[in-house]
Amino acid sequence: MKLGYHLGYWSSGPPEGALEAITTAERLGFDSVWTAEGYGSDALTPLAWWGSATSRVTLGTNIVQLSARTPTATAMAAMTLDHLSGGRFVLGLGASGPQVVEGWYGQPYPRPLARTREYVDIVRQVVAREAPVVHDGKQYQLPLQGGTGLGKPLKSTVHPLRSHIPIHLAAEGPKNVALSAEICDGWLPLFFSPKSDAFYRAALDEGFAARGHRPEGFEVAASVPVIVHDDVEQAAAMIKPSLALYIGGMGAKDANFHHDVFARMGYADVADTVQDLYLAGRKEEATAAIPTSLVEDTSLIGPPAKIRDELQAWEDTVVTTLLVRGDAATLRRVADVLG
Repeated sequence: MKLGYHLGYWSSGPPEGALEAITTAERLGFDSVWTAEGYGSDALTPLAWWGSATSRVTLGTNIVQLSARTPTATAMAAMTLDHLSGGRFVLGLGASGPQVVEGWYGQPYPRPLARTREYVDIVRQVVAREAPVVHDGKQYQLPLQGGTGLGKPLKSTVHPLRSHIPIHLAAEGPKNVALSAEICDGWLPLFFSPKSDAFYRAALDEGFAARGHRPEGFEVAASVPVIVHDDVEQAAAMIKPSLALYIGGMGAKDANFHHDVFARMGYADVADTVQDLYLAGRKEEATAAIPTSLVEDTSLIGPPAKIRDELQAWEDTVVTTLLVRGDAATLRRVADVLG
């Protein structure tokens, strides 16, 4: 199993020590470095800026939001970064949620799976550069229908370094996970648990069946908190506030995909309680309502021996890469423990 470093998206400003952490990850033998975007910093600029200090690691977005850019704009950025990095770029895409898509980007959210399918098709066409790009879909039309009538199919002026840039899809629901297996080169789970492996294997197998085969080298890069600490409860306490935010506050009451992940994991009552408390403004109580067992199901925390023992369960799953976070010192500790 490979290790990757996930920088994430910024909070109020650039994360301190990001460049040191990225170069440390490369020195330690990490396989990849990833950035993200929400509704503040973007994913592409930091990846290019800090990624320029690396020479070996894969550079990926986890994730670029579909609604932030047209498919052709995303394809342009992907080809540009692929050239600048010497063929080390991976395009991680995700639909995000209706609060961000409609509230921040002013775009309609319905039918995210259909939109994702069309989006990926257009990106693939641009990068392949086999012919002028044409797409007549319900979500996207190239050339635009009903415009001036002057639009014409175009082919990228830039020749791609690689005619196939890997695309990974961030997905949590079974249909979206299946879609990643059907049309993409990898899946980016956020809250994975070894206990849910059979559920996700079935979803991936459904997608591979629709595709007609399982592509060689299909990647599953899971974001997994790893905290090396002698006290398990103190380690869990570092993660619980973030879980409370995602379970309780990321999305609306009836449209929170993160909440649904934990409900399927067997924590439906906990997820409901956390959501009710969080939406009522009682964030500390929401955090306190998260049991340590839930943290342990989705993280690797505790003393080195405990983490090494539990790592086997992760190695037996569909996950091919663990994406960890933290400063340079944390990465050195994690690399020492996980080898």
